[in-house]
Amino acid sequence: MRGSEQIQDAMFSYISPAQRVPLDHPLRPIRKMVDEALKELSPKFERMYSDVGRPSIPPEQLLRALLLQVFYTVRSERLLMEQLDYNLLFRWFVGLSMDDEIWDATVFCKNRERLLEGDVARLFFEKVLGQARQNHLLSNEHFTVDGTLIEAWAGLKSFKKKTGGKQEPPDDPGNPTVNFHGEQRRNDTHESTTDPNARLYRKGPGKPSQLCYMGHVLMDNRHGLATDAVVTQATGTAERDAALKMLKRRWRKKGHVTVGGDKNYDTHGFVDAARKAKATPHVAQNTERRGGSAIDARTARHAGYAISQKTRKRVEEILAG
Repeated sequence: MRGSEQIQDAMFSYISPAQRVPLDHPLRPIRKMVDEALKELSPKFERMYSDVGRPSIPPEQLLRALLLQVFYTVRSERLLMEQLDYNLLFRWFVGLSMDDEIWDATVFCKNRERLLEGDVARLFFEKVLGQARQNHLLSNEHFTVDGTLIEAWAGLKSFKKKTGGKQEPPDDPGNPTVNFHGEQRRNDTHESTTDPNARLYRKGPGKPSQLCYMGHVLMDNRHGLATDAVVTQATGTAERDAALKMLKRRWRKKGHVTVGGDKNYDTHGFVDAARKAKATPHVAQNTERRGGSAIDARTARHAGYAISQKTRKRVEEILAG
């Protein structure tokens, strides 16, 4: 006999969101680390907010929500607010109860900008990094640096001449027709009307040009943890400049450090500056560049370095053919 489906919503729930999250869920240890870092940042939050006025979004909950957006690659704040409304795991991690009202996406963005202007993201990163250092998860000896492109929230149609003069009105204000054929667009003569700090850049030959920024990260080789990160404008020297800046932050008073990188870092300027900062550059040799490689026998004579260069060349051959 087939049973009948009886749908009757319960009026009360006696199970908290914390009880619904599995004990071995990876967010549980992360939540513990985050709470410890936020507790240390509480005096900073007290100085940022006024004692009068309407209460805003608690900074602790806002930062936890931003972490969820990164962990689960939620593409927008509006979608994040939607998932916070029905996702019990998200509610537990942020610190919301079952019946707490979800914030408006516009209000969330404005409060987020306040934290970014106060450099809270950097302070939060340093607190988490301090926990890793207390648990002996940082070596401060061997590093690897690399950069990547971060696409800007600006379309190529907004990339116009800085001194435009008189222009014809667009045929469609929302999505005008633009003809770039025969026009040479450069960062020194053009800029985006919606994001002036974005730069037109391409990663390499055959790659498309796009309005973007550059993100840089310094990794600890022994434990695979990020020890520093910075975002810069997209320029031809941004990767090397950011690498030197991050190395100086992590420089130790005693002993040398080593830094690895791809062949884009094989320039005389970066190699000489790294050595002056007591960092031995272990970057891939770029023998095709004019003037040759900046890595001399002081580094290239070692067997391990030669093997790594041979392995890299073999990998490039496999990918090419």
